[in-house]
Amino acid sequence: MMNCKMMAPLLIISSLYFASCQNQPGTGNQGTGDTAATVSTTPAPPPADSGPAFKKEGVLSFISKEKGDTISTISIEIAETDEERARGLMDRKSMPDSVGMLFIFPAAEEQSFWMKNTYISLDILYVDSNLEIVSIQKYATPLSEESLPSFKKAQYVVEVNAGYTDKKKIKYGDKIAFKKD
Repeated sequence: MMNCKMMAPLLIISSLYFASCQNQPGTGNQGTGDTAATVSTTPAPPPADSGPAFKKEGVLSFISKEKGDTISTISIEIAETDEERARGLMDRKSMPDSVGMLFIFPAAEEQSFWMKNTYISLDILYVDSNLEIVSIQKYATPLSEESLPSFKKAQYVVEVNAGYTDKKKIKYGDKIAFKKD
């Protein structure tokens, strides 16, 4: 049996423990009905890092070979320096279907891209100096170091989300037209 001197500290400790557990976010404890005390003042965590932000630098249209009409138009970020081309879409975690990246090379050569440090699957369109699509690598595997060659000379490369070319029915022989902002 405990005497009063031993029970007093236990009651104080128990009271402090229960008081500290009341109204803690995530405990599920509703407290005593004082709703103001149950509202958390902790700010919401920031959204998960989605990588470098998209920077609109122009627009690009895909033009049908058969009819000459516009198939679709996207906003583009442009990579025209060695550094920009080397970085490409690396470290991006997501990208809307309405955007893509245009790589511009000084001259038409056989090109080869890879997906190192690229977290989203892409369609890679190789385009010659006449702005005609000469090959497409579809559904490129994220983070892969496998070489994805153009097989033909290309001066431009367009990267869009995987499946975009199938969805929009973009194919070899179609053309691109772009305008810088």
